[in-house]
Amino acid sequence: MSNWFKRNGIHLAVTGIFLLICFFYFTPAFQGKALGQSDVVGAQSTQTEINAYKAKDTTILWTNQIFGGMPTFQIWAPYPDNITTHIVGALKTVFPDPIDTIFLLLLGTYFLFCVLKLNPWLAAAGALAFTFTSYNIILLAAGHSNQAFAIAFFAPLLASLILTLRGRYWLGASLIALFFAMEIRANHVQMTYYLLLAFLILIGIELYHAIKSKTTAAFLKSMAFIIGAVLIALAVNASLLWSTYQYGNYTIRGKSNLSQHTTEPSNGLSRDYAYQYSQGVAESFTFLVPNASGGGSVTPTTNPNSETAKLFTAKGATEDQAVSTVQQISGFPGLSLYWGDKRPSTYGPYYFGAVICFLFVLGLIIVENRIKWWLLATVILTMLLSFGGNFPYVSDLFFNYFPLYNKFRAVESILAVTGFCFPILALLAINEVITSTDKAAIWKNLKLAFYITGGLLLILIVIPSVLLSFRPQDQAQGITSLTQAMKGDGETAMAVGNALVKDRTSLEQADAIRSLIFVVLAFGILWAFIKQKINATALSLSFLVLILVDMWPIDKRYLNDANFADKQESVIPAPRQVDQMINQDTDPDYRVIDLTQPPKYDISTAFYHKSIWGYSAARLKRYDEVIDNQFSKNVNMDVLNMLNTKYIITSDPKTQTLTAQKNPDACGHAWFVKNIKYAANADEEMQAITSFAPKDVAIVNQQYKNMISQQAANDTTATIKLTSYNPDHLIYKSNSTASQIAVFSEIYYEKGWQMLIDGKPQPYFRADYLLRAAQIPAGNHTVEFEFHPASYYTGEGISLAGSLLLIAALGGAAYAETRKKKTDIVT
Repeated sequence: MSNWFKRNGIHLAVTGIFLLICFFYFTPAFQGKALGQSDVVGAQSTQTEINAYKAKDTTILWTNQIFGGMPTFQIWAPYPDNITTHIVGALKTVFPDPIDTIFLLLLGTYFLFCVLKLNPWLAAAGALAFTFTSYNIILLAAGHSNQAFAIAFFAPLLASLILTLRGRYWLGASLIALFFAMEIRANHVQMTYYLLLAFLILIGIELYHAIKSKTTAAFLKSMAFIIGAVLIALAVNASLLWSTYQYGNYTIRGKSNLSQHTTEPSNGLSRDYAYQYSQGVAESFTFLVPNASGGGSVTPTTNPNSETAKLFTAKGATEDQAVSTVQQISGFPGLSLYWGDKRPSTYGPYYFGAVICFLFVLGLIIVENRIKWWLLATVILTMLLSFGGNFPYVSDLFFNYFPLYNKFRAVESILAVTGFCFPILALLAINEVITSTDKAAIWKNLKLAFYITGGLLLILIVIPSVLLSFRPQDQAQGITSLTQAMKGDGETAMAVGNALVKDRTSLEQADAIRSLIFVVLAFGILWAFIKQKINATALSLSFLVLILVDMWPIDKRYLNDANFADKQESVIPAPRQVDQMINQDTDPDYRVIDLTQPPKYDISTAFYHKSIWGYSAARLKRYDEVIDNQFSKNVNMDVLNMLNTKYIITSDPKTQTLTAQKNPDACGHAWFVKNIKYAANADEEMQAITSFAPKDVAIVNQQYKNMISQQAANDTTATIKLTSYNPDHLIYKSNSTASQIAVFSEIYYEKGWQMLIDGKPQPYFRADYLLRAAQIPAGNHTVEFEFHPASYYTGEGISLAGSLLLIAALGGAAYAETRKKKTDIVT
């Protein structure tokens, strides 16, 4: 045992340092507080009904809380037979959010650099560099916790891949299976996709090397183990993947149902929607200078000495009044400190660190390992793809022709992979300086890297306008709007625009000076080592401290103690008076529309009501098409009625007072219709529901004609009522003297819902473009709808088998490694 501590003592010390850093950065989290993240608020509102049933120890796989109703696969689902679910649960139990993600980032990246054979202190420095890349911190501040959690497995996955390619087959493959299973379980397909895209380049380079060095047999053996590991990871997540894939075909990422009444593509996201949040080409300077583009869209303007504030103090305003005025002006298009090309907004920049950028340039010059070419190729490709609509030539090729690429939006997020590559090459550069015997050549190349990086920073300090415009594309529009708001005072509005340019320039120059100081310090440390003033340990510890000091204050601009609040306060907004009034209605299943909220970004209504609107990037395509076609210009009351919208929230245009109006024409939970109108296709269905009487007529696609008996007759005394509500299980009682066509105000989704009449499965069909309908026989009957998707329940069985295989693989690898070490000791 004592020998074990001697061998691993330094790793334990590094782990302790990581814990201390987590504690000091995220102290409020250890005090029981939570991040008040805007996107977490949106996510929590969608989980309202899910959480209500969880409190009753009941799992639901369907929720009616947003967009009329949708599966919970992309909101929350338990996946109890997946071993990674329990690993994640254990992490959440031990560490408060977001410490679990940060600690995984630190340990996973430390593991990678140890596999790359860096000394432990240098590996720790690299772990800090990647973990505290500003994007990772901003993700946590904004509430994209799943995305950050997925990024946490980038490094250990690469480490495991390298181990396998080096010939540590069992160990590497078992770890690939574990970490890839965790990566998938993070449930952020976009991040996983981008990482696999990078790994595809790495495998290509390794294949080329194997062919060139005539080691293809070893390479193919490695690939066999890698493929086996991937299959195990896929099996572990079978329920998640199967449900996500199946549901994905019916979401906004799937095929369009319309051909005439749509501007959407036939498959995947629209180009404009996918290219929202494209990185501006010039914004790439933020890798080196954090405020090169002015920070974030919501970066507060609090400096009374700014040129914009002084413009108003010169007109007699106090400093506080001037700052307040500038903050109000920042709400106009193009008149915030942020001037980059990301639209509609950005939380903050991608800052990789001045020290890391300098070392990355040095690595391009001196690192001889072939991994350099993978890192360079990946950086170039991911940067080009991140530009999206701002430099579309490469992005359009991928969007139009590369499999699955058009399923994702916010293409700038691929820079998470870029930010992963930068510190790897940077730390390999330091390691090259340590291990190289030709210090003269290293010194020469070090000066070259310093001249390149330092020279660029000098340009950004002295004449930044050569490279940066400091004027957003919509600034002219903002000045026009501000002129109108100032009652025609165009002179002041124009002066505000010019003052903002000066303020943006000052921000950039201040950060460029800061970055130059860090580059000089990094150069000085390397000079001291080359000149034998310090040893390798001192060099490594110096960079550990320097990198942390570089990254910490920039990250604190976007995530600090002020972001935390008491857990209840941080998530759930207080109910409004209209919410309290509506909630007096004891009906278990009706919908509410809040016309003061944006249809696809309503994060508040679902906290207290089953909402017509909502917030989800995985909403059903059909529902999205109805919003676009029936609500984009005017509110279609016929559609609201068929969706059983009992309450409509509006605001007084003068006083902004909210009122809730009860809708007397809401159709209810289910009803029998008098007539059926057939439509030839989805376009005719959409046109038909533009104006119709949903209580009397059902619009049905002719593909369902064979499910409807011609003997169906109108019975004016017939009734059908909801008698039991559970989102996964709805029970109705019907009574009629003749067979009737019933329409249910529930969203149609064929993959999992089954209908039973008196306990026996019966067919049902789609009506009114969105809803379920069925022919109900004469007499008294119990009609049930149950949601029991095979993708989830059968998938759970596969997940259990995969989990057992994963445990066996890990156990076998541990046994083989232990046996190998004992053999090595004996020999």
